[in-house]
Amino acid sequence: MASLSSAISNPGHSLSPNALPHNAKPKKICYSQCPTFLLPPQRSPICRMGFVSGLERKKTLKPRIISSVTVDTPVNTSPEKVQLPKGDTWSVHKFGGTCMGNSERIKNVAKIILSDDSERKFVVVSAMSKVTDMMYDLINKAQSRDESYISALDAVLEKHRSTALDLIDGDDLCSFLAQLQHDISNLKAMLRAIYIAGHATESFTDFVVGHGELWSAQMLSCVVRKNGVDCNWMDTREVLIVNPTSSNQVDPDFKESEERLEKWYSKNPSKAIVATGFIASTPQNIPTTLKRDGSDFSAAIMGALFKAGQVTIWTDVDGVYSADPRKVSEAVILKTLSYQEAWEMSYFGANVLHPRTIIPVMRYDIPIIIRNVFNLAAPGTKICRSTEDEEGQGLESFVKGFATIDNLALVNVEGTGMAGVPGTASTIFSAVKDVGANVIMISQASSEHSVCFAVPEKEVNAVFELLQSRFHEALNAGRLSQVQVIPNCSILATVGQKMASTPGVSATLFNALAKANINVRAIAQGCSEYNITVVLKREDCIRALRAVHSRFYLSRTTIAMGVIGPGLIGATLLDQLRDQAATLKEEFNIDLRVMGISGSRTMLLSEAGIDLSRWRELQKEKGVVADMDKFVQYVHGNQFIPNKVLVDCTADSSIASHYYDWLRKGIHVVTPNKKANSGPLDQYLKIRALQRQSYTHYFYEATVGAGLPIINTLRGLLETGDKILRIEGVFSGTLSYIFNNFIGRRTFSEVVAEAKQAGYTEPDPRDDLSGTDVCRKVIILARESGLKLELSDIPVESLVPEPLKNSASAEDFMEKLPQFDHDWAKKRQIAEDAGEVLRYVGMVDVVNQKGIVKLQTYKNDHPFAQLSGADNIIAFTTTRYKDQPLIIRGPGAGAEVTAGGVFSDILRLASYLGAPS
Repeated sequence: MASLSSAISNPGHSLSPNALPHNAKPKKICYSQCPTFLLPPQRSPICRMGFVSGLERKKTLKPRIISSVTVDTPVNTSPEKVQLPKGDTWSVHKFGGTCMGNSERIKNVAKIILSDDSERKFVVVSAMSKVTDMMYDLINKAQSRDESYISALDAVLEKHRSTALDLIDGDDLCSFLAQLQHDISNLKAMLRAIYIAGHATESFTDFVVGHGELWSAQMLSCVVRKNGVDCNWMDTREVLIVNPTSSNQVDPDFKESEERLEKWYSKNPSKAIVATGFIASTPQNIPTTLKRDGSDFSAAIMGALFKAGQVTIWTDVDGVYSADPRKVSEAVILKTLSYQEAWEMSYFGANVLHPRTIIPVMRYDIPIIIRNVFNLAAPGTKICRSTEDEEGQGLESFVKGFATIDNLALVNVEGTGMAGVPGTASTIFSAVKDVGANVIMISQASSEHSVCFAVPEKEVNAVFELLQSRFHEALNAGRLSQVQVIPNCSILATVGQKMASTPGVSATLFNALAKANINVRAIAQGCSEYNITVVLKREDCIRALRAVHSRFYLSRTTIAMGVIGPGLIGATLLDQLRDQAATLKEEFNIDLRVMGISGSRTMLLSEAGIDLSRWRELQKEKGVVADMDKFVQYVHGNQFIPNKVLVDCTADSSIASHYYDWLRKGIHVVTPNKKANSGPLDQYLKIRALQRQSYTHYFYEATVGAGLPIINTLRGLLETGDKILRIEGVFSGTLSYIFNNFIGRRTFSEVVAEAKQAGYTEPDPRDDLSGTDVCRKVIILARESGLKLELSDIPVESLVPEPLKNSASAEDFMEKLPQFDHDWAKKRQIAEDAGEVLRYVGMVDVVNQKGIVKLQTYKNDHPFAQLSGADNIIAFTTTRYKDQPLIIRGPGAGAEVTAGGVFSDILRLASYLGAPS
């Protein structure tokens, strides 16, 4: 025990043979010493060799010399030194803890090794799944003087004992179980010493946790050998020499390791070698580990020492993804990556390989293959020197993948006194180094006016305090204006070889971010041209990742939708979406997902998207009390779909009053609701200004002519340089129907009743006959033409008889309307006698900056006289179309055409967001 205590305090001191196997003298262990309690109850203590008793076995078998680091390794007795072959004849495989998780998985690993037709195979293995954590837990418990470390060690013993019993038998089983018990005894003594001391050195910790690799390598080599293949196992602590650095990493000593490898191989020649990953030794032969991702690093180092043909890293995924598949469901497996691309993606958090794993193989152009041990049919991802770009490929060929790092803070140091002053940056990063912070990204303005950099959020306070101290005088003197911390940031890195020298890549990237309404806080791009890095708000990170991935990988343009007002128009729209959804996905790559439907009383929400084939049933079954704030937050808060749109199918002014806030949050708005654009002028101007300044879209084609392209046509004329002189038209499908059918001997009240019965009018026909709806359309067109008019500026001729304006109900109004049929018949007769017809029209006089809504007569040969049904007609008189107005005519009323106009706006939004046009 004294030697153990001494070793704990002095890691360079070698332990006794029973305490520290790595430097121990060989201990004799006879096969007959295989402990009975380690064997299964149904087996005899005699390993199946046909002997009657352990005594006969002792007499028959010669003792074999085995140390705790070299179990069952045949010793070459040949006096001639065996030369180590190098080159493509070797293939290196690395299997992680998941691959070695249990006996069945270890058997599967052995099958993969046996199926490899390479002439020589070198296999690196990790400890069985969870074992390394269990070993660290032993250390922690012993240091904390928690006696449960004893039972925890028993659990480690039982895990490996039961696995060995299922995998191997005969001499190999006896040898392994004896060695296992020997190692466990040593560990128990060591942990007892740690328990007493209350402390474990780094060397002792590394020694303890490395046992998992020792045991898994021994078991796998036995399984391979059991299948008739000559196979030795290697304790890489005998071969791999590394020099610890100050940054919690190690640097391989390739020269010394190569010499030791050749020496080891001369004594243990074999065409298959199973080696321990993760562990190594210092030049003083003290056990150590390769730290983070040590097994991958081991494989890369050994691949370089052998100058192998390739290194295959076996994992539980099919390869390297273009983005984290947990965040981007459309992420794809990359066929190839260059070393630099893999390096960049790893640095920025992608689950590829640690950058240092790539360094050893780069020296000899050895490719690394990432493959799935559970899906051998998948070819995996090849990481090699370079990936040649094929001609004719788009931008996506230059962008390979995207990675993110969360929980960062941005530190910004700025001031005019920094410009041209040597040493400012040196002082900044010297301070960062002094607090031990890790700088993830740096961005500096060319004017040297500001320097900003990203560090882990947990380290930012220490950085900030030291910078404030170092620059105290400069801040007080005004040479520096501020040292600012911007918390809650994330980094998004776009990685691809030579992408920066390809015109359009950066523009496409930032355009995708802008369209998703993502604000970029800082940008960095290295001259190596392998990555473009942006700093974003943490809350925007996933949305940004999905937006840029969708843009470069041409996956579906997915839009999360919230439909407000499932009334006549809203319900029709939902049914149209249902009928067209499959076609949009298959033919146009547009995925419209209705995440919520809200009425005035209940709302229906769904994370995956509502099944539109039964939305009415679901609303009754699963609807909850409507809450507009919660509804909007639900649609907007979906981090997995970057594009969100709210479709307002109501005529509610209170809903319209929210448009500005929705647009400011980055939510697109599509609506047939006229209230926002015809409401207070300042509200309209605010919305339009916001729309022009951002990439958030506001579409309202259906506010004027249902499904007719009136707004779009007007904008097209203005944008192409035409000047609007006059807009005149029949804007109400309801009133168009009434006056188109108010002919012959039919009475006015009869036609109004017919229109109400057909569903053309509002529930109360006075809402149509008052002309207010037409007035709203006129004011919208006037404002779109550049006139700053309020609704009250438009004189309106109401068709509601004055005595009936205050009728108690719609029924009362309809009952009394026939009293005025004589007056209407007289107006019609006067028009007919003049060869004219009655039409209710709205006009925008742009030249005189005014508008009007009134009942007008037109000659029988006028285009407005040719209407039928509920058609609308609009005539644009412009400088380009002065002699012959540009006329648009078509259905202007009805749920089908209005919903169709809204649907058309939604598809236009999709095209703006990247869908094929």
